[in-house]
Amino acid sequence: MGVSRRDFLKLSGSAALVASLGVDLDPARAYAKELRIKNAKQSTTVCPYCSVGCGIIVYAENGKIVNTEGDPDHPISEGTLCAKGSSVSQLVNNDTRVKKPMYREPGGTAWKEVEWNWALDRIARLVKDARDKSFKTTSKVKSMEKQADGSMLEVVKEVVVNRTDAIAHIGSAALDNEECYILQKLIRSWGLVHVEHQARI
Repeated sequence: MGVSRRDFLKLSGSAALVASLGVDLDPARAYAKELRIKNAKQSTTVCPYCSVGCGIIVYAENGKIVNTEGDPDHPISEGTLCAKGSSVSQLVNNDTRVKKPMYREPGGTAWKEVEWNWALDRIARLVKDARDKSFKTTSKVKSMEKQADGSMLEVVKEVVVNRTDAIAHIGSAALDNEECYILQKLIRSWGLVHVEHQARI
């Protein structure tokens, strides 16, 4: 059944009339909301999608998310969420969600499920091997030096760099300042110089 624009305006006017007659729908709305989240545990989080970092209130019951909504106390979003942030519960409540690491062998065509410990050990080993193979302690740089007679001469010097160019790192907008700080300390200790962040891309 289609509703014409005229019918829609009539229905809207009727609803406004009912509200103006003193019918208060707030208790009904509050009761309906309470039913959905009555026994749910409330926690706050940050939206993982972009670099804005909107606040989300998550209601979970028996290990399942039953509701998400914008956090009105959050200083950035003040309770508002975009369409992607509003649908964040579908990241968890999703039958097709991948819950274990997937691995495809070099040259392989199929993905297979692996355990977290195996995946983390493999990542650590590959990072260490790539770093060890490509680590430079010194590098040659050209610079201009002024000579005694006032002329400039190009000089090649060897300087200490302690870096690797074989590994790059990209940060996540869902990390807070403290996590970014610790992550920077870690990757700089490895000698990484190619460091980027999702918020700048």
